[in-house]
Amino acid sequence: MLFRAFMFWGLFAPLALAGNIPAEIMAQQSLAPMLKSVTPAVVNISTRGVETAITPLSRDPFFGQFFGGRRVYRPTQSLGSGVVIDADNGLIVTNHHVVQNSQEISVNFQDGETLNASIVGSDRETDIALLRVNRPLTHALRAGDSDDAEVGDFVVAIGNPFGIGQTVTSGIISALNRNETSLENIAGFIQTDAAINPGNSGGALVNLQGQLIGINTAIIGPSGGNVGIGFAVPINLVLQVVDDLKRHGQVKRGKLGVTLREATPRLRQMLDLPNQNGALIENIRIGSAADLAGLEPGDLITSIDQRSVSNPSQALAILRTLRPNQQKALTFFRGDTRMTATFVLQ
Repeated sequence: MLFRAFMFWGLFAPLALAGNIPAEIMAQQSLAPMLKSVTPAVVNISTRGVETAITPLSRDPFFGQFFGGRRVYRPTQSLGSGVVIDADNGLIVTNHHVVQNSQEISVNFQDGETLNASIVGSDRETDIALLRVNRPLTHALRAGDSDDAEVGDFVVAIGNPFGIGQTVTSGIISALNRNETSLENIAGFIQTDAAINPGNSGGALVNLQGQLIGINTAIIGPSGGNVGIGFAVPINLVLQVVDDLKRHGQVKRGKLGVTLREATPRLRQMLDLPNQNGALIENIRIGSAADLAGLEPGDLITSIDQRSVSNPSQALAILRTLRPNQQKALTFFRGDTRMTATFVLQ
């Protein structure tokens, strides 16, 4: 069962893989020096709001004739985390689900200060929201390059689990390009074994250089608690979403106009395709970018914008980074013939 929000872990063995740990950290055998510069940029977020629902009486066989369709209004509260990414402009990234339906947003800083925040923009599909407080801040996290992340890299997660206050946990990157979450519209999550619990949503996933490489978003667990499987939205995708939210208040997405599926060995044999991973085109919308580019059902996409594609999730993750009206190229196999096509996302 999957739960959005949070992410954090437990076991850190600095002596086991010393070659991957910066020398200054090994010298002290502690993450404390790095964390002193990082944790002030991670904040706790609390919200108040109102949600609407249909009154239960509307479902009653008798009372439904009197109360059918009547809405009730319920106060809501949520707790989460956030990351300051632009101190000069007071910009903070968190999760969409932390601030959705909110009417009041409070941001609590490590030094105890609390400021009100407003929503610059929020994107349900990537579960990313951008907030602004009304004055410059003193600390922000430097963004790393999530494309450079590798399975086995040590990472640290920082957030506000269960609302108890800022908490630091550590672990490794367990997998990349995951899409086994309820966020069906994006792929490419960073999976980590960091201990993640309710309240960590929107917190920071950082590498040992103190660079932000992801925003903690979801966990898989039998009861909403940590079982060592958590997910973060890669920072490269987060920054693209943030750029759109700053410019437009919403995300501008291009559409290729295809339905993709796994290229199983049986399908590759039926379509005379080579024994190669990729994303198989199942359907194409007439008049779409894919249609205008000359693609056909049965084509096996192997790269988009010079980036390798090994499955539909990877193809989706790459397409999510492209903007409308940009001309890009992709490679594909039609039968055993390798071909190239250019397209412009609509």
